[in-house]
Amino acid sequence: MRAMRAKSAVVLTVLGAVFAIASATVSSQTQTIRIRAATVLDGTGKVLRNATIVVQGSKITAIETSGSGAATYDLGPLTVIPGMIDVHAHVGWHFDKDGRYAARRGDPAEEILYSAENAYTTLLAGFTTIQSPGQANDVQLRDAIARGIFPGPRILTSIRQITEDSGTPDEIREKVRQLKRDGADVVKIFASASIRDGGKQTMTDAQIEAVCGEAKAQGMRTMVHAHSPESIKASVNAGCDQIEHGVFATDEVLKLMADKGVYFDPNVGVVLQNYLRNKAKFLGIGNYNEEGFAYMQKGLALNEAMIKRAVATPNLKMVLGTDAVAGAHGRNADEIVERVKQGGQKPMDGIISATSMAARSMRLEKTIGTLASGYEADLVALDGDPLQDITAVRRVAFVMRGGKVYKHVSAASLHTTH
Repeated sequence: MRAMRAKSAVVLTVLGAVFAIASATVSSQTQTIRIRAATVLDGTGKVLRNATIVVQGSKITAIETSGSGAATYDLGPLTVIPGMIDVHAHVGWHFDKDGRYAARRGDPAEEILYSAENAYTTLLAGFTTIQSPGQANDVQLRDAIARGIFPGPRILTSIRQITEDSGTPDEIREKVRQLKRDGADVVKIFASASIRDGGKQTMTDAQIEAVCGEAKAQGMRTMVHAHSPESIKASVNAGCDQIEHGVFATDEVLKLMADKGVYFDPNVGVVLQNYLRNKAKFLGIGNYNEEGFAYMQKGLALNEAMIKRAVATPNLKMVLGTDAVAGAHGRNADEIVERVKQGGQKPMDGIISATSMAARSMRLEKTIGTLASGYEADLVALDGDPLQDITAVRRVAFVMRGGKVYKHVSAASLHTTH
């Protein structure tokens, strides 16, 4: 009975949302929508006051600052920013009916519903695009959201990962080609062990060169799980596009990433905190043991020192990713808050990292991540000014993705839940 109730709750959550937005979907495709707010941050560093964003269909057609004309949505003192982007979120990870991490995949129908629930939760938190690196049913979820079957952020996925066990360099190259045939949006690489296992380099330099070289030849992007300086250096020198985590990154490899124009996604505000907060739900599964959790506890201080160095590295292109796993979906904005608080990142830079910079890392800089004419109408409204109080990114009162409104609540209701 408990399992049936759990499944029913997930189904009702998702299907209820689908029905709730059905009429809004139709009207958004046929009517011009005007959204007025006291402050608009365009995602590139510009601040507009008393602006009106004009939306037709799924696109922004104009941003007016004259203040004239009636508004479909008058958001008053709220701050509007582009829909946020999480370049590293495991949308399918969830706890099972007993509240434990579901390490093994279960019934396919149940699995896709858990994923859909996580996607909807993430969307309501203001994230209109995520990159999931990745699992097989990401493809079905990505395509269902794109068709409007489920409400959620647009999804890019690696489908699966390349590791030290993926074979010889030639075998790895074929696996990359197969990923492209299977519809992967990005190639995810594990070049090092997890922080729970010390983070040492696991793939050979030749393997890393093979995967990143073939991906580049196929026109595909690469993102690399790399904690140690050695694995980061090998990946950057192999021409990989983006480094994830980097807990043990030194000044040398941070500068190397900056010099080579490689994107860096340090995950300092969500993933370890989530594991430690939900320790009982993970402990005893796989390498989630006491030793691993001790490493993660130490990792908090390591991350804080690393993010300070990363923020201080000139021209380092940091993007916003959380490594959100089971228990973390919907808390994605905590990453922005902690980068500002721990690392001293400027609030505007934090917002840019989650919008236009993240879009650029995914080669979508001409369609999302910026509020301007011709871009997708992905925008969220925050209760407060994030430039003065970065925690405002957690207080999302309004969400539009592709011209469709998925959330519109009063600021007062937000304060009752925070």
